[in-house]
Amino acid sequence: MDKKVSVIGAGNVGATVAQRLAEKELCDVVLIDIVEGVPQGKALDLSEAAPIEKHDAHLTGSNTYEASAGSDIIIITAGIPRKPGMSRGDLISANAGIVKTVTQPAAELSPKAILIIVSNPLDAMCHVAYETSGFPRNRVIGMAGVLDSARFRAFIAMELNVSVENTHAFVLGGHGKTMVPLPRYSTVAGIPIIELLSKERIDALIDRTRKGGAEIVGLLKTGSAFYAPASAAVEMVESILKDKKKILPCAAYLEGEYGLNDLFIGVPVKLGKNGIEEIVQISLTDDEKEALQKSADAVAELKALLFKS
Repeated sequence: MDKKVSVIGAGNVGATVAQRLAEKELCDVVLIDIVEGVPQGKALDLSEAAPIEKHDAHLTGSNTYEASAGSDIIIITAGIPRKPGMSRGDLISANAGIVKTVTQPAAELSPKAILIIVSNPLDAMCHVAYETSGFPRNRVIGMAGVLDSARFRAFIAMELNVSVENTHAFVLGGHGKTMVPLPRYSTVAGIPIIELLSKERIDALIDRTRKGGAEIVGLLKTGSAFYAPASAAVEMVESILKDKKKILPCAAYLEGEYGLNDLFIGVPVKLGKNGIEEIVQISLTDDEKEALQKSADAVAELKALLFKS
């Protein structure tokens, strides 16, 4: 295939990303991990599934970065997962070191690549990758809003007993408890959910969305979500590689948009072959602006903690 995507981190998220990229025949996939044998074994296992799944994507596993050279996209999932009782802030020191360590060689070998960051705490890790790589802001993107919006959509579909395909939702802000789901822009077959659900039920769905990751961590007990995060990253990859120019909520580096500066925060963006091709500024009510600012303040606190660590 004429496109290459490297996935750094062959844990549950990374391996599932590799599987979905290959099965969609979007690209050849390089799976990288520091644990000897793990990326090689998972790449081989996925390759042996190819005749059944009927795709010709080439999968490579490696413990070094040479195989990633010339990647179109690099997806960083490396890091320790969140455990029950841990906040994203608890992860910051350990994962900042990991993300810096993996970003540097990957970026040097693929200087024209687009970086998609999945590692938590997401918004802070985007800053690490941005500063380490030296890439322009359109080529460093955080995967969060697509996942959070998908969770909101799933909960809306469950609540109304409708197809998830009919649901659309926007979740802005940081990836965490201060995220900002927007009911006015969330619809079922074009109908705003504020016309279909009571405020009480909408508030309950928003609360569940904000706690979506923690809910899964609590259920799994020894890990965190990986199916939905992988799907979210792959949707972003598809929009970029196919130049689809989908408008998706992603963590983007803001330079004045929404009145915010020097922060990665979730906003609607147009994703195409150049990465972020436009930051879409939608009108917000005073309450929504206040919620987004509160979320930005929380991200700024994480960033400050990051640069102290």
